[in-house]
Formats: sequence, C-alpha cells, structure tokens
Amino acid sequence: MDLSDRLRELAARIPSQLDLLKTEEATKNALVMPFINALGYNVFDPTEVVPEFAADVGVKKGEKVDYALIRDGEPIVLVECKSSGTDLDAAHMSQLFRYFAVTPARIGILTNGVDYRLFSDLEAPNRMDEKPFLEFSVLTLNDRIVSEIKKLAKESFDVDQVVSAASDLKYVQGIARALRDESVSPSDRFVKLLTRRVYSGMVTQAVREQFRSVVKRAFAEFINDTVNARLAKAMEGVTPPTSEKPREQEPEIPEPAASETDQEKRSEIETTALEMEGFYIVKAILSEVIDPDRVFIRDTLSYCGVLLDDNNRKPICRLFFNSATKYIGLFDEDKKVERHAIQTTGELWGFAEQIKATALRHQ
Repeated sequence: MDLSDRLRELAARIPSQLDLLKTEEATKNALVMPFINALGYNVFDPTEVVPEFAADVGVKKGEKVDYALIRDGEPIVLVECKSSGTDLDAAHMSQLFRYFAVTPARIGILTNGVDYRLFSDLEAPNRMDEKPFLEFSVLTLNDRIVSEIKKLAKESFDVDQVVSAASDLKYVQGIARALRDESVSPSDRFVKLLTRRVYSGMVTQAVREQFRSVVKRAFAEFINDTVNARLAKAMEGVTPPTSEKPREQEPEIPEPAASETDQEKRSEIETTALEMEGFYIVKAILSEVIDPDRVFIRDTLSYCGVLLDDNNRKPICRLFFNSATKYIGLFDEDKKVERHAIQTTGELWGFAEQIKATALRHQ
C-alpha cells in the first residue's frame, strides 16, 4: 500500500470519527498519528518521532511542540496540533515560530487532524513564514497534493527539495487564492485595474461600482472559456442522460411531489445544453479526487441530479436550472439540500471543495 492509498484510507475513516473527537489528545491519537505513520515514520520509535518535543527557547523554558520528526538525531519537521474543528486561521502558532529559530527543522506543520498548513522559512532564514506554502484537507486530496506530501515521506525526504518546491507552491497558491477571492468579490483595486484597460474616462467611485458587476461577470465568462479543454476530456465516453423516474426502492433522497400531468410529461424531459455544461463542470471538479467515469447525471422535472455510481443513495449535488434564477443544491452530512444562487455555470467552480467533500463521503 503506497502513501496515496494510506492517506485515502485515513480520509475514509474521518467522517465517522469527527463527532467523537472532543479534545486535542483525541485528535492526535485518531488523526495526526495515523497521518505521520502514513508518511512512513514509526510514531512509537523515539528515534523517528518525539512527542512533546522540547528545546530551550530564550526565556520560554519548558514549552513543547506536539511532535518532532527526527533524522540522524535532529528534528527535521515540527508538528503543532489543535483539536478537530479548530479554525487554523485563528490558531495560535507561537511554539512553531519560536522553535524555528533554535532547531535545524525547516518545515513546520499546523493541523487540526483534517486541515493541514505547511510552513518554511522562505522569506528569512530560521524565521518561519507567516503564510503557509501548502494548504490541504485530507478529505479532498488530489494527485497533485499527494505528490507534494510525498516529499515529506521518510523514504524520500530531502529538505532542499522540499524547500525548493515550497517557494513555488507558496506563491502559486497565494495568487490562486487571490484570484478566487477577486472572482467572488472584486476589490476596488482590481476593478480599477481592469476598468482602465477598457474605459477611457476617469475611474470615479461611481464608475467603479458600475464596473464591479461587469468584472465579476467577465471573470465568470473567462473561467468558462478557459475550462473547455478540461470539460472536453471529462466528456469523453459520456452517454447522454436518459430521463427516468426516481427509483422507488431508494427513498433516502425524496423527490418533489409531481401531479399526474407532470408524471405523464416525465418521458418528454429534455436535458438542456446549460444543464449538461453544469454537469461537465461538476464532473471535471470531481476528476481531481475520483474516477470521472463514476459520475452520472439523472434528469427530473425539477432539477438535474449528479450522482456517484448512478446511485440515488449517493447524491453529489443538484442543478436547478429550469427557472430565471439558477441554483446549485449542495448536500450536508444529513443529505439535506441547501440551495445557492448562481448567475453562470462558471460559478460552480467556487463550490469545488464542497462538491468534492460530498462525493468522498460516499466512497
């Protein structure tokens, strides 16, 4: 079993354990130690993993980092843990910051057992950067993230290689995050920058407000245009959906009530080009974490359902595209649907993490 298999096995167990993990110690035992073990380190061998790692840090005597991964008697990775559910954006990282200055370790990890933030000292030697070079959730791993995690594995760890890759990763992820933020809520500076490219007059506050919605729509159209190649790949071998009555033997996800007239019209349901476009975007999103051939569409009078394994017990999302206002319906852990209004199918990419997490719950 390779690292990818071990991580996916860990991810499969997490949903059933989270409600039971009330403390930091429980999180360490159930989630963090298995992750370290998946990297190939023996968590019970003090020559490889030291829990409650302590070092003298100026006047801060006796402070400890939760784990240190050891090579040749020296710490190479420091791990600070928080209890499951902790918001890592607001988490306290003082130990990691201080220990970076007094140990040879150049990699620091902050985790709540599900979400991981990886740090290095790219901006100043022996001083941990304030922003991580890699962020991921064990629940939504893809091949690209796994390949980066492999660089930390015991058998292949090379600090120079990790730090070299970290530099690119940090800025690529930072720019990608900034672009996502701008696509959802364009900032004044971003709106002004783009407006000046197409508008010859003075960019006043009124002009900025006028162009803000224009920029947002243009961003969505740009995303639609640039994903055509990815969608074309996802469409390979797809059989056009057939309209069918929901399976009566699978009642977990009830369908909206329909009149007798509606029932007669079921055989006349036609899946629109817009619905297929939305389906292919969802399929492309899911191709990062599962085989896209397992993703199916099932049309009904009220919506298009996207299912895993063509199984009504494994709903991924619903596309409500039959009205002036369009919605994507996302499922929570109790399979309840929450609708989110969208203007274009390109906005479906903004729900990628929720879509992937839902599909992985059905694995």
